Amino acid sequence: MLLNYTGVFIVLLWGIIFPIILLWAQKLLSPNNPTPAKLLTYECGLDTQGDTWIRFKLSYFMYALIFVIFDVETIFLYPWAMQFKNMGVFGIVEMVIFMAILILGFAYAWKEGALEWM
Repeated sequence: MLLNYTGVFIVLLWGIIFPIILLWAQKLLSPNNPTPAKLLTYECGLDTQGDTWIRFKLSYFMYALIFVIFDVETIFLYPWAMQFKNMGVFGIVEMVIFMAILILGFAYAWKEGALEWM
């Protein structure tokens, strides 16, 4: 039974060991010469002026969150498209319901102004 998972264990072990080897080699081979200028906080090439803890509009976060939600939801269209011929009417009805939920969510977000950038 354990022999069936040998490949998985090898890949898992390689996925753990290989990054450690690369990080160790980078630490060993790269030059380390920190100067005071290199240790400063870099923010778009300009020194920060005033209070750096400013509030952003909530709409920026809502816009990003809605993008991520709809982006992830559309990923579910790919497996459905691959199995479209095998699913028949049930698959079409299922996707119509799924798309209706997505469209209703999009309409609600639009109505609430979550897609307004400014």
